[in-house]
Amino acid sequence: MRAVVENVMTTEVAAVNEKASFHTVAELLISRGVSGVPVLDDDNRVLGVVSEADLLAKEEFKERYYGDGYRPPLRARIRHSAGSEGSGYRKSLGETAGALMTSPAHVTTPDASVVSAARLMDRYGVKRLPVVDADGRLAGIVSRRDLIKVFLRLDEEIEREVREALHGRAEVAVADAVVTLSGTYAERSQAVTAVRLAENIDGVVAVHDELGWKHDDIADLPVWGGA
Repeated sequence: MRAVVENVMTTEVAAVNEKASFHTVAELLISRGVSGVPVLDDDNRVLGVVSEADLLAKEEFKERYYGDGYRPPLRARIRHSAGSEGSGYRKSLGETAGALMTSPAHVTTPDASVVSAARLMDRYGVKRLPVVDADGRLAGIVSRRDLIKVFLRLDEEIEREVREALHGRAEVAVADAVVTLSGTYAERSQAVTAVRLAENIDGVVAVHDELGWKHDDIADLPVWGGA
């Protein structure tokens, strides 16, 4: 069975209410040693995420426009405030987590697969995802480091699970989470299925296919198509 987010997530989550002050958020990030936290409403539902980058927008904006007496041209000020950097200007005025946060948050659920969570992180370029229940309430948080845990299983555990998945019909060897399958199946399709089953075991880094077969039933399949 594939690992799900619930198996690896952290349930003790540093989070803030949307009404929390700038200083409260900053102190929490520093004290907990994290770069971002979920922002919640009064019902514990996730509204967004506030990060170090969101807080730094305030100081960055001040330096850009007011530091060292610098004042950019009107055209530049309009571009920054109304164009692609408009959100930075808005956040520079924020006093609460709700005003500073990035919303909506990219979230996952406890029953989501570890693979799907990793893909979400890669797609949106984030290092962690709040985990929410069916009502959108915070249930935990999962980080890239948490997802890597599935690749830290003992070789003995992986070997046992692969053998069970293949019902002992192939020889299995595991070294550093790399599985080697050997032996002979009656049909080629059975060998292909065996490799796929092994690849789907949590913690498997790669599968070396040394399987043979007596009959190539895949080659016997009809080829459909035509003009």
